[in-house]
Amino acid sequence: MDALRSRLVGEPLERVLVRSFFFVRTPDPVPDAAVGKAVREVRRLGKRIILGFQGDLFFVFHLMITGRFRWRKRGTKPPGKRGLAAFDFPGGTLLVTEEGTKKRASLHVVRGEAALADFDRGGLEPLDADLDAFRAALTRGNHTLKRSLTDPRIFSGIGNAFSDEILHAARLSPFKVTGKISDEESARLFEAVQAVLTTWLDRLREDVGDGFPEKVTAFRAGFAVHGRYREPCPDCGAPVQRVVYAENEMNYCARCQTGGRVLADRSLSRLLKDDWPKTIDELEG
Repeated sequence: MDALRSRLVGEPLERVLVRSFFFVRTPDPVPDAAVGKAVREVRRLGKRIILGFQGDLFFVFHLMITGRFRWRKRGTKPPGKRGLAAFDFPGGTLLVTEEGTKKRASLHVVRGEAALADFDRGGLEPLDADLDAFRAALTRGNHTLKRSLTDPRIFSGIGNAFSDEILHAARLSPFKVTGKISDEESARLFEAVQAVLTTWLDRLREDVGDGFPEKVTAFRAGFAVHGRYREPCPDCGAPVQRVVYAENEMNYCARCQTGGRVLADRSLSRLLKDDWPKTIDELEG
């Protein structure tokens, strides 16, 4: 966000080149409607990045898992099959790229705050909340902690990776349901949310400095559990476990978070059946 603001705010959009037919999801207004207009603001709305232009026009980007912004010299075209679009500004070109073939990253172009509000899923901004507001949002329904943290209708902007890190820091099972969480546990979870998100925001800003983030990834050196399947937990040394679902995986430490119980992985536990280890001690044995 900081890298985009420093390069774009106050600068006019000079040219739009869209390479992927699937990238732009709105037929009207077209992206070219912003050409000649200066960027007024850059903000986040949940997991979406908003560029606000003069004339109450907004670009709403959702990069999904593998979409990325790249900053290149002015006039650079979208690269090969990965390139979705290029937006030329006086100081350089903002590229949008996406790995893989599913092309889920998107751009919506809308006019007015009312149209922009349609993209707000209503989740609480976790770093702006106090404990009471956090606890009220968390316990409004009865879901697992993992689902609650990643549901944009409950909390805004917490993704799969950081939810794993938060739950590990709070020493809570991802499958614990919110209807059974104690006041002490919810306070611990709130403190973990604040600590993990603040720490990583500061760390990412420090790593980028005045540059532009190029290595944006869900798997980061320094994570405690996310993306570290079978590696030792930094706190207790037990091998990090995972549950695979859909196209994601959830990582956790059985010893730190689930009282030593190994959570069932749908594919592996069905395959192994009675041989599936129920505890971390059985697994290590």
